[in-house]
Amino acid sequence: MKLSIGDKAPEFNLLDQHGKSHSLAEYEGGWFLLYFYPKDNTEGCIKEACALRDDFLGFKKLKVKIVGVSADSALSHKKFADEYKLPFTLLSDEKKEVLNLYGVWGEKSMYGKKYMGTLRTSFLINPEGKVEKIYEKVKPAEHSQEVLEDIKALKI
Repeated sequence: MKLSIGDKAPEFNLLDQHGKSHSLAEYEGGWFLLYFYPKDNTEGCIKEACALRDDFLGFKKLKVKIVGVSADSALSHKKFADEYKLPFTLLSDEKKEVLNLYGVWGEKSMYGKKYMGTLRTSFLINPEGKVEKIYEKVKPAEHSQEVLEDIKALKI
């Protein structure tokens, strides 16, 4: 499934790093960044998560929540969040159901070898639960500032 701007964000119900269940419905009525990343504790994912952490107060000031999703386990997320002091929610999608709903599970390539994995993609979701902006081929270190600039331009 390929989402487009203006589409209703697909519903989800996943566990976070503390074993608590989260659904799309709890975020409706406010803005949030739903970011999909390949794997806990890998170079690009650490850069992206730490940039979001470092800019967290800017997101909070604008009343934008941050939610990360990967196919890692809730326990892996807990270790990742604890190690890097991440102040936002990380959701575990081990069955890759939500990754598929959002169209971010796909073919990747590294050193000429093709494999299936999470495509680093983010969705800015508006208060009506619709996709406001899609970020594909995210640059981990720059993504947080890019989203903040877009939010300020939209403002929200």
